[in-house]
Amino acid sequence: MRRRQRGVDVVVVGAGPAGLAVARGLAEHGVGVVEVLEREAVAGGVPRHCHHRGFGRWGVTGPQYAARTVEAALGSGARVRTGVTATGWAGPLTLDTTGPHGLERIAARAVVLATGARERPRSARLVPGTRPAGVLTTGELQQAVHLHGQRVGTRAVVVGAEPVSYAALSALRRAGVTVAALTTDQPRHQLGRASAAMARIGHGVPVLTGATVAELLGRGRVSGVRLRHRDGRLTTVDCDTVVFTGDFVPDHELARRGGVALDPGTRGPAVDGAFRTGVEGVFAVGNVLHAVEPALWAAREGALAADAVRGFLDGSGPAPGGPAIEAVAPLRWVAPNRAVPRVPVEGFVLRTSEALTRPVLVVTQDGRRLHRQVPRGVLPNRTLHLAGHWTGKVDATGGPVRITVGGLRDGIFGAATE
Repeated sequence: MRRRQRGVDVVVVGAGPAGLAVARGLAEHGVGVVEVLEREAVAGGVPRHCHHRGFGRWGVTGPQYAARTVEAALGSGARVRTGVTATGWAGPLTLDTTGPHGLERIAARAVVLATGARERPRSARLVPGTRPAGVLTTGELQQAVHLHGQRVGTRAVVVGAEPVSYAALSALRRAGVTVAALTTDQPRHQLGRASAAMARIGHGVPVLTGATVAELLGRGRVSGVRLRHRDGRLTTVDCDTVVFTGDFVPDHELARRGGVALDPGTRGPAVDGAFRTGVEGVFAVGNVLHAVEPALWAAREGALAADAVRGFLDGSGPAPGGPAIEAVAPLRWVAPNRAVPRVPVEGFVLRTSEALTRPVLVVTQDGRRLHRQVPRGVLPNRTLHLAGHWTGKVDATGGPVRITVGGLRDGIFGAATE
């Protein structure tokens, strides 16, 4: 089939909160033709099938929020094309796509990757056992319940005890499914206090900590989950549905095909504070950078990325380059991953591999302290925010910037930031 060729000013891949915010910010400021490509049949991203409230104002549900972001992008003059998949690259700023109208090759002055993240399924987690039906991820569960109205079972086990696990619990209850337990291999849950209390008291669901899924049981349909506890005991929980939650990874396939360097910690594109990748003219934003943050955070990044893309197009942006930013264990990763000297960043997101008690984050470069901050409770799989104003102190010719974890011995008792 012949491939049609055409050009636009900016192409955005992904019509979730981040991608739509980028497109709106660009189109509102008159940046020529801005086109958003979305492989799903409907734009709006993950919020489309998150029926809980709290998107923006408390009463706004995910579908309402998604519809408003799509409407805002279209109202700004951006094009949003659904059912279109970017399959590869024909050049640094040229994408090959396939969609309802066939094959296309789209050349742009800038490309923004907003492809989001996905939960790793049971197969990627290497969970032993049979291969029965009834094993889902949170996304599959929410689509089945909220978009298609399908029955998913009668008794479920939710693997994971973090915020997205509570979203799975809510979807299961909406479908009339009894939840036998939330399980996590961590020594404590990562739910907020209110969510954990609601799970245990409001819904009568036990939260089993220090319990690893050792095996899935059942032929044809899952019949139970075998758990291995910290003391070595094996127990079995009967169920006909298992929902694996969390363990998000960036959807980085398109970035990798385009030769965009990936950060070894986040496993998403490595970017600086202006959301620039190592490929000139290619930007990345949203949960493809840091799986996974709430929709409002992704949308805020999208608005900031729009400013950076405009700077690139008109030549007013900061010079490329800058030292790497390294998160030192027990910190797992930080995003963005490169500093732009003399350009403040609104903020960084980090993850830790273990729970930290009253830690102090210390940012240094070549032994020189740039910033220190006392965060609130720090748990695995929960976001840790770090202020970004210190990037103005970074030496462009210096070594990598390191973020380490100190403690009260560092003498930090007063203000939370410096």
